[in-house]
Amino acid sequence: MEGGNENEKEGEAQKHSNSPQLAKWTEIQSMLKKRLVTVDEFPWRSPSTQSNSHHQQVLNYVGGVDVSFSKEDPSMACGSLVVLDLLHDLRLVYQDYTCLTLDVPYVPGFLAFREAPILVHLLEKMKNNASPLYPQVLMVDGNGLLHPRGFGLASHLGVLANLPTIGIGKNLHHVDGLTQSGVRKLFEAEENRANDVITLRGNSGFIWGAAMRSTQGSVKPVFVSIGHRVSLDTAIKIVNITCKFRVPEPIRQADIRSREHLRKHQIGVLE
Repeated sequence: MEGGNENEKEGEAQKHSNSPQLAKWTEIQSMLKKRLVTVDEFPWRSPSTQSNSHHQQVLNYVGGVDVSFSKEDPSMACGSLVVLDLLHDLRLVYQDYTCLTLDVPYVPGFLAFREAPILVHLLEKMKNNASPLYPQVLMVDGNGLLHPRGFGLASHLGVLANLPTIGIGKNLHHVDGLTQSGVRKLFEAEENRANDVITLRGNSGFIWGAAMRSTQGSVKPVFVSIGHRVSLDTAIKIVNITCKFRVPEPIRQADIRSREHLRKHQIGVLE
């Protein structure tokens, strides 16, 4: 999640738009993307899915991650990792956070290079502690395939952590002819009025993700995309069963906690 002055962020983006750093980041994205898996590759099944095997794991622990930035100092960040228990009404069973000062600028299309290291640290810390609550799937406040180069934060993080991930965007990335107004018109079309999910098919014919009205009466959709090792159909099902409000609960809880921990951290720094 981004904070700070929009003009400042645009200025940073323009300053770095032709830099050798971006060329290197693009190359890294391309290399990591070769390891991307866009189909279901996990040992569990969702609670709503029937299985003939008594030994197959059931999806229980769903994680959510978010990074909040200070409005006063956009270099000050707080990353949050939460895990919710899907089998017990999305009860929060784990939370951790880290606050730090970043020297990596915000550049559109390269958010992962700013936020992924924070989130990888939190996941590795949890794994190294052999926590039995380690997430079986992770929801990321950021896009996966729905990205100018088809490799956003959710995909980047999923590949680095080798973890099934789902991208959740609150705003639409305008790629391949997709626009916010176009999505709105699709939802308003007579044949789609009863639909809560619209496939995001670009001008090229490629399916980038889905726009989803996640709760009854929701006006603004969220944008769901494949992160890593989870198909779009499965991602939509998991979003459906984790929504109490517009934004899936793992993301919402991570957002609330990252903001709160950042606020407490800033107070502590000032004191």
